[in-house]
Amino acid sequence: MAERLWNPADPDLIPVVFGSYDSNLNLIQKRFHVVIINRGTAVRITGAETDIDRASQALELLMQNARRGDALSEQTVRYVVSMVADDAAEEIRTLSADAVSLTVTGKPIRPRTVGQKHYLDAIASNTIVLGIGPAGTGKTYLAVAMAVRALRSHDIDRIILTRPAVEAGEKLGFLPGDLQDKVDPYLRPLYDALFEMLGSEAVERDLEKNIIEIAPLAYMRGRTLDRAFIILDEAQNTTSEQIKMFLTRLGEGSKMVITGDITQIDLPNPERSGLIEAMKVLKSVDDIVIHQFSEKDVVRHRLVQDIITAYASYEQKHLQSHERKKNRNGEVKGLH
Repeated sequence: MAERLWNPADPDLIPVVFGSYDSNLNLIQKRFHVVIINRGTAVRITGAETDIDRASQALELLMQNARRGDALSEQTVRYVVSMVADDAAEEIRTLSADAVSLTVTGKPIRPRTVGQKHYLDAIASNTIVLGIGPAGTGKTYLAVAMAVRALRSHDIDRIILTRPAVEAGEKLGFLPGDLQDKVDPYLRPLYDALFEMLGSEAVERDLEKNIIEIAPLAYMRGRTLDRAFIILDEAQNTTSEQIKMFLTRLGEGSKMVITGDITQIDLPNPERSGLIEAMKVLKSVDDIVIHQFSEKDVVRHRLVQDIITAYASYEQKHLQSHERKKNRNGEVKGLH
């Protein structure tokens, strides 16, 4: 067993790093099989040399977050610990301290995972980005944040947000109100993100002036969208014709971000998803980037990440079982 002292530059932040009732500390100790004891302005770490190295890295990275004023949620701590365990600590250090944008209350919006940072870098550097990944990875939220930043810096003149109004259980015709009332529930996540970043009054004002437009995908047909930041959300529920129509709306000085989760397709025939086809068709086109998130990029409650992993494992086992059954049936038929 080895022993080492960790002397943080900001010892006053040690309680923040350790977490309420040492919850963060317990996660680190359990993952790296070390014992960590606070000794005033220093911290003593006991364990194997390699484990001490990793525990020290995790503590330093959490201290870096604390200095920035970031909340050290359980999800954040688990992410840092898992990245250190995978020898990817240097990648976390590349996460920028600069905010992408600010919420209406002044809260900075920053990438919380390496995958999110790569996504934001791709949006900044390319005209079209496809953000593909599971729920909770910040695909839409971060795209809206980049759109708001572009609008505030006058790089664009307007923000256009759209989604396909795919019926999930209820028929649109039976919902109350006019067409806009019928499709608004499908667009609610986009409103929520804008309200958080700009405030409801500013959003309503910009909607009236057509600086912000939130509309179902069908409204995009026949238009050319110049100097706009255009986001297509839930693109896994588009058909091939719809996504091709959307992509060809791109005008001068515009950016497009297309987000979707190919494991959550609500189309009657999932194999006809326009997003899946677009990923194949556009993968080699210059100035278009396909960014794939993983379950590690989930920034909601930690159980969301566990649920996604559990479902992926279940579906893989189900697929393998189906393939084995099909092969056995084929062998039986071959005997006759």
